Amino acid sequence: MNSVGSNCNELKQEYDACFNVWFGTQFLKGNNNESMCAPILKLYTECVKEAIKELKIDLKEIERNVLHTEEEKKKPGES
Repeated sequence: MNSVGSNCNELKQEYDACFNVWFGTQFLKGNNNESMCAPILKLYTECVKEAIKELKIDLKEIERNVLHTEEEKKKPGES
């Protein structure tokens, strides 16, 4: 899956690769120290935050709970 911002895809791939190595060689052997991938995660997180701003994505709207409410029954675009 690509990142929310296309300019973040390379950082995402680097982080995913690092995470997979960490998970297999560290975590599954009992070491839960996440510092191995922390630097690339920080860069990727900053990139995603910037992409969210540029795309004007409202995180409050994403987190809004509509399941089991009257709003869930509405069709898209319906007020």
